Amino acid sequence: MKKYKNTLFYLGVTGGFSVLIYWIIGRGKLLELKKANLVAHAANDSFTDFVNSMLHNLQDPLAILLAQIVMIILVARIFGWFFKKIGQPTVIGEIIAGIVLGPSLVGMYFPEFSAALFPVKSLGNLKFLSQIGLILFMFVIGMELDIKVLRNKASEAIVISHASIIIPFSMGIGLSYFVYNQFAPSGVEFLSFSLFMGIAMSITAFPVLARIVQERGIHKTRLGAIVITCAAADDITAWCLLAVVIAIVKAGDFVGSLYVISLALMYVLAMLFIVKPFLKRIGDLYAEKENIGKPVMAIFFLLLIISSYATEVIGIHALFGGFMMGAIMPDIAKFRMIFIEKVEDVSVILLLPLFFVFTGLNTQVGLINDAYLWKVTGGIIAVAVIGKFLGSALAARFVGQNWHDSLTIGALMNTRGLMELIVLNIGLELKVLTPEVFTMMVIMALVTTFMTGPALDLLGFIFKNKSHAESVEAIEEDKYRILISFGSNEKGKSLLRLANSLTKKQKKTSVITAMHLSQSDELHSFNMEEIEKETFEPIFDESDHLGVKLLTVFKVTNDIETEIADVANNGDYDLLLVGVGKSIFEGSLLGKVLGFTTRIINPDRLIDKFKGKEGLFENSPFDERTRQIVARTKTPLGILIDNDFEELNQVFVPILKSDDADLIDYVQKMIYNNNSKINILDMNGLLKNNFVIQSAVSVLLQKFPNNINVISDKELKAAFLKQQDLMLISLESWKCIIDANKAWLVDVSSVLIIKA
Repeated sequence: MKKYKNTLFYLGVTGGFSVLIYWIIGRGKLLELKKANLVAHAANDSFTDFVNSMLHNLQDPLAILLAQIVMIILVARIFGWFFKKIGQPTVIGEIIAGIVLGPSLVGMYFPEFSAALFPVKSLGNLKFLSQIGLILFMFVIGMELDIKVLRNKASEAIVISHASIIIPFSMGIGLSYFVYNQFAPSGVEFLSFSLFMGIAMSITAFPVLARIVQERGIHKTRLGAIVITCAAADDITAWCLLAVVIAIVKAGDFVGSLYVISLALMYVLAMLFIVKPFLKRIGDLYAEKENIGKPVMAIFFLLLIISSYATEVIGIHALFGGFMMGAIMPDIAKFRMIFIEKVEDVSVILLLPLFFVFTGLNTQVGLINDAYLWKVTGGIIAVAVIGKFLGSALAARFVGQNWHDSLTIGALMNTRGLMELIVLNIGLELKVLTPEVFTMMVIMALVTTFMTGPALDLLGFIFKNKSHAESVEAIEEDKYRILISFGSNEKGKSLLRLANSLTKKQKKTSVITAMHLSQSDELHSFNMEEIEKETFEPIFDESDHLGVKLLTVFKVTNDIETEIADVANNGDYDLLLVGVGKSIFEGSLLGKVLGFTTRIINPDRLIDKFKGKEGLFENSPFDERTRQIVARTKTPLGILIDNDFEELNQVFVPILKSDDADLIDYVQKMIYNNNSKINILDMNGLLKNNFVIQSAVSVLLQKFPNNINVISDKELKAAFLKQQDLMLISLESWKCIIDANKAWLVDVSSVLIIKA
């Protein structure tokens, strides 16, 4: 009885009290019927009440805001992915997504849907949430600025930077003289309007520029250092100027703004000489710790909010407070990285797209509805490009840069992106800009950002200057060059061991280059060198152990597959080696053969389907990244399916097709450099019937009789296959083996698939 005690107690309590609840509700119904002012609802009204309740819930401000966020993030990610694929910054796609969801497209052609999703009364919530995102984003931007760079390389960069501000600033003020009467809002003084036009022309998007410099692989060159320093100086100067301009606009005249400017100077001094030392002490205390406690995080975020609140109250906008707080954060890369990881994803992925859409809702391309207005828009774009592009380029040329570097600096400094939109939204909020001028300036921001990539490509084509190309140093043409591209350290070491086995005795006539690529949104300028050092440290340890002299390439990109293929195709490499993880050997037989038991819908796969390329990879064991590398690489490619590859003593080579003759070159390298024992499986009688393969194998048998062994199908037993260190096979033969679903694949070791 004791073992049923708990069960009986549970049933007694729940059952008894359930009966009591039912009895009380029944008695309550009798009370309801006795009240004269209550009438029981008819059964047929219940569904109507449900529908009305749902409609009421859908119109709730929180429900509308959540629906807006879902739609905005989906559309922003789709457009961001598309523009990333065509070589443009993701931010361009997200800005376009905002314009598409605004009155320029959705609002024009689907007005009812637009009114339901973005009712006027809901825009206030969207605006304030997007402003919180901008404050967090500016906090990150402030942390990404490396003030030490300004001190170390200030001489040339400050001249170029300030020239790239004052020239377009002056041209913007000159332009405002011609458009003031027609386009300035009524009641806005010329000083306020002209200053805002000037600052809008002179802004540079530091985040976008830094990403482009990293993606192009010029961040470690002298040119990259100068342009990053110019952008950092430009950002600091422009935001200080913007604070002054906002103060003047709000005060109405320069004299009245002096009070605001004085308060702003007091705020800056307090941040530099009171808050910064306090933050530095905290940073020093926690510099060596892996994690930062919640109380410490609370202090930093509280100071961020107080800083933004102070600048908003002073009258120079809350965004300046976020930027200033980021700039004075402790100068410890690890410390800053912790905050960026906590803040960036929320601000960039969740909240920034809200700002883009809010900008899009204020951007009405339909207002530019005649040829004259488009001519004015063209004039604004021309003034912006001439002022920023030529201003920066001429200043760079004056301080001693060559024409290629000078024009490259001009093209990069002409990038405006998100920073321009922030300035324009402030101008619209202060009613200094009309909706027409706002729309024209947004178009200008898009055009000047979009043109950066093509302009750099054109300059590279015109000057044919490869001083900043992927090659680390000049290599003699007669050397055998291997490029290994790795993601993880373990794959990198396996690929290096394989490359060494192919070149061990020919080190004087061989060059091995190790390349690591990082996604553009995973790396920041201030900790780039530290992460590069950490990435290559295990690889250098392995190269020292092997006695290999190693070159390195470290790049940041937003399209890793394309970048790998481009570096290999343009770098005169004889072999590209990439790795696939050991997951191919886990799970069922199907999992071991196909590598992945699930398929994820990928836009690239859909594109290949339409192009007719999908069949080439239907049975490949490759993830999407490797599949794209195979499709785009023209250089001979080796794909290592790594199952704890260590050495190259025993190699299994199945011969299925006549094209497998290309494998003999690699077999010869393995034998000569590593004294590898080669076991050749003649699956289709090609050693007897194909003259090329027969001749190549005969030569090897004559030169290395102790290293070549021809085997039959009967010898393909588990014990034999497990003794092999590597299976060498061509891509076409690999697909044939998979199609045949050979059972012995279960027992293969690491695999090197060659695409000639």
